Amino acid sequence: MGTALVTGASAGLGREFAGQLAGRGHDLVLVARDEARLRALADELSARYAVDVEVLAADLSDRAALATVAARVADRDRPVDLLVNNAGFGSRRGFVRGELAEEEAALDVMVRAVMVLSHAAGGAMRERRRGAILNVSSVASFAVMGHYSAIKSYVTVFSEALATELAPHGVAVTALCPGFVRTEFHQRAEMNMARLPDALWLDAAEVVRAGLDDVARGSVVSVPSVPYTALVGVLRVLPRRVTRSVASSLATRRRAGARRG
Repeated sequence: MGTALVTGASAGLGREFAGQLAGRGHDLVLVARDEARLRALADELSARYAVDVEVLAADLSDRAALATVAARVADRDRPVDLLVNNAGFGSRRGFVRGELAEEEAALDVMVRAVMVLSHAAGGAMRERRRGAILNVSSVASFAVMGHYSAIKSYVTVFSEALATELAPHGVAVTALCPGFVRTEFHQRAEMNMARLPDALWLDAAEVVRAGLDDVARGSVVSVPSVPYTALVGVLRVLPRRVTRSVASSLATRRRAGARRG
């Protein structure tokens, strides 16, 4: 099945990607900052699925560390057949109220790292005329939900453009755009999600399975679940002024809920 490299592999969707890919027979390269968690996961997956698992501890906001990961992705003697750009994080604060350093780190991890690693993978895969890149984006990329939306909009559009460029060379590129997923993501961002209806939550295993199946099908944009697919369809045709108005209303409700909580 070849080798898959997963960023942000120590928790959340990244950990789920690692488990499902190992279950499908892929050898793995696991990338995240927490080396201890990566090694524990590597031992678990190696024992359970009899696959080779390599650990590469790296902070993708650090350019030297990112260059090391890019070199591994581009290594022609140890080809990476599937790149999963999953690493990312959110923030509960608005753009202006938050720390600029945090917003710059978000760009480094969720924009620059996606670009650099996709460039490394795309070049190597183009030469081999096979391979796939899966970039984890979000339904937020079609909406107006602060800086995070802007970041994920880049990921979605970049993935679509790269898919167009690489398709003639046998390389697939998919943007996975889930809605709210039950992982550690919102807890780490200190977001109060208690008021979100259960119907809007997605299961991490189902999201990852849908994303990997869509990669295999050659889908360029993957939106797991029927409700979110319908929502994206509406967001694509709504006037932007309406989208902004809805986002403003939701933000006001979130702030009110946070104060009551």
